[in-house]
Amino acid sequence: MTFQNELIKWYQINKRDLPWRHTQDAYTIWLSEVILQQTRVEQGLPYFNKFLAHFPTVSDFASATETVVLKLWQGLGYYSRGRNMHATAKFVVEHHRGIFPNVHDELIKLKGIGEYTAAAISSFSAGEPRAVVDGNVFRVLARYFGVETPINSTAGKKEFFSLANDLLDKNDPALYNQAIMEFGAMQCKPKSPNCGICPLQMGCHAFNNNLVGHLPVKIKKAQPRHRFLSYFVCKHDDNILMRERQAGDIWQHLYDFPSIETTELPNLLDARFITHVKQVFGPDAEFDLLSVKKHLLTHQIIHVHFFGLKNYIFNFNKQKTLKWVSLSNLDELPQPKVIHDFLQNYFLTDKVE
Repeated sequence: MTFQNELIKWYQINKRDLPWRHTQDAYTIWLSEVILQQTRVEQGLPYFNKFLAHFPTVSDFASATETVVLKLWQGLGYYSRGRNMHATAKFVVEHHRGIFPNVHDELIKLKGIGEYTAAAISSFSAGEPRAVVDGNVFRVLARYFGVETPINSTAGKKEFFSLANDLLDKNDPALYNQAIMEFGAMQCKPKSPNCGICPLQMGCHAFNNNLVGHLPVKIKKAQPRHRFLSYFVCKHDDNILMRERQAGDIWQHLYDFPSIETTELPNLLDARFITHVKQVFGPDAEFDLLSVKKHLLTHQIIHVHFFGLKNYIFNFNKQKTLKWVSLSNLDELPQPKVIHDFLQNYFLTDKVE
């Protein structure tokens, strides 16, 4: 078991001191695992601390409003994770008497918990012998054992999960799982891994065959979709007009501004765009460009134009997602990062009249 022993030896010397490594509480470990999905530890750690401070128990989490949860989540992206966590907390309170499950077969039934998260929580909290396979583990296994099957293919996932479970130290699965995940995060990194000082160098297929940059293999995803959003910013005294986004699109139940989506970049000299704006906001509407941003999502690139809007007309009886919000209460509303950044840069400096 040289591979496993070397990983554990390396881990015991080099592991980071992270708060969720000092507990076997399934709820706390669940918080950390979901928050850190597709998120670097440096970015996720403040969110973990914030959530645990606001919701020290799953019952506290369950009793919060979705608005509060999304506001705390603001900036992390993948907002469905926050909504799923809220739903899971409510389910645990209702169906598990507020005791968070720590057994894989119970965890896998909870909303937002897949195979990886169920294995991680059951392994770290209850010592269940389940191999944890995340991006770091895929990378370590692909490079060391020379596996060229794409990690995001059905065959690849099956092959890697089988290999990971064969290698699992059944006597201390938590320690081994933490070790290989940490090794991938800190030593066998995606770019510029520290091969020169790697304790697994001698047996590493990728290192010995000059394939470190090639492995792991991943099937290229489709090109991201480009979208063009024009936001219209309306301010009246110390109030700003905000819109709650609805289900069926990005940023569900977060707040942004009234908007128009076009198939190409908006052009202030284009009569069609001007006509479109006046059809939506009234024939006397006037607008001027305030800012241009590009916002990157996993499968979408959002091209955002912010316009200041005057002489507009809104029918609040028909447009029930719109409401005036005082600037002093604005920070209570969860907002997409691109909206939050705009508000910080413009409204706090009073650039919009």
